[in-house]
Amino acid sequence: MTHRKRLAILVGGGPAPGINSVIGAATIRAVLDGVEVLGLEDGFEWIMHGNIDHVKPLTIEGVSRIHFRGGSHIGISRANPTVAPEYLENAVISLLRLDVSDLITIGGDDTAYSAMRLEEKAAGRIRVVHVPKSIDNDLDLPPSVDTFGYQTARHLGVDIVKNLMVDAKTTSRWYYVISMGRKAGHLALGIGKAAGATITLIPEEYTQRPIKLKTIVDTLVGSIIKRLNDGRRDGVAVIAEGVVLGIDQQDLALVEDVERDAHGHVRIAEVNIGEILKKAVQERLGQFGLESTIVAKNIGYELRCADPIPFDMEYTRDLGYCAAKWLLGGGNGVLVSVQAGNFVPLPFAQLHDHETGRARVRMVDILSTRYAIARRYMIRIRRDDFEDAHELAKFAATAGLSLQEFREQFEYLIQDEPPALELGNQHAAALPLGETAEEAGGAPHRGRDPLESPAG
Repeated sequence: MTHRKRLAILVGGGPAPGINSVIGAATIRAVLDGVEVLGLEDGFEWIMHGNIDHVKPLTIEGVSRIHFRGGSHIGISRANPTVAPEYLENAVISLLRLDVSDLITIGGDDTAYSAMRLEEKAAGRIRVVHVPKSIDNDLDLPPSVDTFGYQTARHLGVDIVKNLMVDAKTTSRWYYVISMGRKAGHLALGIGKAAGATITLIPEEYTQRPIKLKTIVDTLVGSIIKRLNDGRRDGVAVIAEGVVLGIDQQDLALVEDVERDAHGHVRIAEVNIGEILKKAVQERLGQFGLESTIVAKNIGYELRCADPIPFDMEYTRDLGYCAAKWLLGGGNGVLVSVQAGNFVPLPFAQLHDHETGRARVRMVDILSTRYAIARRYMIRIRRDDFEDAHELAKFAATAGLSLQEFREQFEYLIQDEPPALELGNQHAAALPLGETAEEAGGAPHRGRDPLESPAG
């Protein structure tokens, strides 16, 4: 084994259930190997300014039970050392001053990018690995691999939405639940589909950009009309906050009470999309002589520091162990992943998006079977509604419109609808009973343990 100095751990971005489990597992593995471990408090915030006073020695005794709890034992921040060359240089120098030879970063896509840049700047002086964390589940991992924290956040989000669904039916009202997920709709879709919400809106479903506010409003109004046609005045819509980022800012500029900067531009980060949609939907319903009680609710902050469920507790202990063992064996420059129960190191170079210059973001695949099934169970205007004149006439009557008027008002919504799922026309043939993908020719890599012989 090469001579080691110290291993440091830091956490960036927003909280996610399971952070402490990564910290604990990595610390225990390193200390048992005789390596001193430091926790860098508040992410990159201090070291990027050359301040090395905010560190916490991590010991087995100090971390042996922290995996049960949410939050971060060493704090967290969104401080970004890549915004200025001097910050990145300060971060590297600070780590060297602390005799740190190995660094584990824990975070989402922004922290992953910072880790990639820091490893590059260190030029071999500091080895770096990144452990992917995000309740948004939007890091560029294989489709079957979740980022840690997502499952706990979804679990708790589903409990909230289930209760709101009962309240909605009891009180004959709608809830618009705005879920975290600024870039991708995984969390909103996971919550909405599992809970059986009336409708879920995610940014990926809108192929035409920028998104027109009217399109979102009419989608929600169409859902209300279909529910009313079935004699129901209640419903729950789960809406990813990333939907607002795609809305045409000219549309938002027409909305009253939207916060603006000194130049009169809409502060997109401060837009309360739930309240905006509530008001816009009620106004649109009024055009058809309809009304609905709507309550907007944001969820996300109450999910981020929750105690992890057993899935995330186990998953993150594996990730922390693998991160430390990879570094202790001389490994460097990878995102740590566990796939089908096995450690798979993903080189930083594979995570780099050459178009954006940053770490790639994983979006919801709206052509997948998973999304198609979710969409099929939603109550929303669909392509086949316009193929059944009898049903369409019912919706039109509910809205006080003629058949042609209803078409003119709502048929445009089906332009973005993905193609129907055809299970009998799949590209891959079914495997013979009892035959595995490996036996069919798709054998996974076997041989040496990647943890024992890391890439240089």
